[in-house]
Amino acid sequence: MTVLLVALGAAVGAPLRYVTGHVLDRDLPIGTLLVNVVGSFALGVLSALGLTGHTMALLGVGFCGGLTTYSSFAVQTSRLGARRGTTYVVLTLVLSLTACALGFATQA
Repeated sequence: MTVLLVALGAAVGAPLRYVTGHVLDRDLPIGTLLVNVVGSFALGVLSALGLTGHTMALLGVGFCGGLTTYSSFAVQTSRLGARRGTTYVVLTLVLSLTACALGFATQA
């Protein structure tokens, strides 16, 4: 059952990630940055709510895991080159971790 819930959540999150990246990623990977920050915020909220089991499998692992992307982040960082890539990494990490903390704090 848990595997099916993860797959169901990912079936919603992954297409949203694809569409967002397809529409917004041009010279700079704004779409990938956006999905990673939004997904981090959502995961912070879900964690603060104390969700576990099937609900966390569906929403946290499935949806948020499907929405966010490390692989595209890594490839796009490499394509940006040393200077712009480093800036993109720092920006993504700071914004994503901040969003997660804010999401958690909204429920505290």
